[in-house]
Amino acid sequence: MNAPPETITPETHAAAATWANLSPLLAKIRARRNEFSRAQKIPKEIIDGFRHVGVYRAIAAKRFGGEERTPADFCRLVERISEADGSAGWVASFGDGARYLAALPDDTLRKVYANGPDVVLAGALFPLQPAKRCADGFVVNGVWPFASGAPGADLIGVGITVEDDPAGDLPRVAVMPADKVTIRPNWDVIGLQGTGSHDVVVSDVIVPEEWTLIRGGPPTLDGPVYRYPAVAFAAQAHAIVGIGIARSALDEVIAMAGSRASITGAPVMAERGYIQLEIAKAEAMLRSARSFFYEATEELWREALKDEVTLSTTMLMRLAATNAARQGAEVCRIASGLAGTGALNTTSNLARAMCDSFVVSQHAALNEGTLQSAGRALLGSTIQPGFP
Repeated sequence: MNAPPETITPETHAAAATWANLSPLLAKIRARRNEFSRAQKIPKEIIDGFRHVGVYRAIAAKRFGGEERTPADFCRLVERISEADGSAGWVASFGDGARYLAALPDDTLRKVYANGPDVVLAGALFPLQPAKRCADGFVVNGVWPFASGAPGADLIGVGITVEDDPAGDLPRVAVMPADKVTIRPNWDVIGLQGTGSHDVVVSDVIVPEEWTLIRGGPPTLDGPVYRYPAVAFAAQAHAIVGIGIARSALDEVIAMAGSRASITGAPVMAERGYIQLEIAKAEAMLRSARSFFYEATEELWREALKDEVTLSTTMLMRLAATNAARQGAEVCRIASGLAGTGALNTTSNLARAMCDSFVVSQHAALNEGTLQSAGRALLGSTIQPGFP
């Protein structure tokens, strides 16, 4: 069973050439995914491959050489990469960083993209660390965990607080060259092991104010993709990784079912009633979550095109993203359970998928707390700042 047609046809992307470039890259990712886990990072050659297929220019402004693709286009690209490997897809999802960078001043953006649009942003926002004002901007110090993709980044952003900041409740992000940051290797986890989500350490780095942005604040750049809510976009770019992982896991167990017999003498998997039932449930679950995800994406995009983004539609997108992550994890659990001992090897795709999808669903932007926030919004109650 292949992915739904719209994920594999060139017409779904702004640049049809992407698919011709993507296939060989996906083959490399599949062949090397165990290596990513051992190294606890995605290697430079794969990051360069992401540049080549347009991951980092997808959301960048056309005037800087970018493509300004739609959020759905970008998510489909990340989804396909995630089918090959969850860690690779997770790192690719940070191509949405161009949406965050759009909040930098125009003069700063020209410097960011001086050498082209394929700029890799990584970093970590929380916990926000206090920064001191100085004549040249802010003196930044601190340690930030979960800096996914930092080993392959050009720029690192970290969350700071500044006394009397006019940004109010919204966090400020200090952006600096990656060589100003120390990566502390400590990403010892059960899933998404290849994302390189280590701690980043910043020591007495002076960041000019014009190299800081307000997360969720108004963008400097105009255009529909920059009117699309940045926080919701980041959440959905992460969530679609779980859908790609789940598609891979379910396809694998379906392929396995046609030929694998039980060591106890039971019929091949495909002939067992409980396998048939669970596969049908999982397929419906995955396609339903995916359809809700892209339906909400397109609805929010239509509002962005008209410059009429509403809180209710943004909330619906956040709900669809969380649902996608959680349902993706459940599909991987079902697929791994059906495979029995075939999912026990730590290097098997099914074991990896189960662990990777679990980590996706644990992300702060996709966990059960976001369901509560969505419920509050649906019931007309006040929601916390930053959720939309």
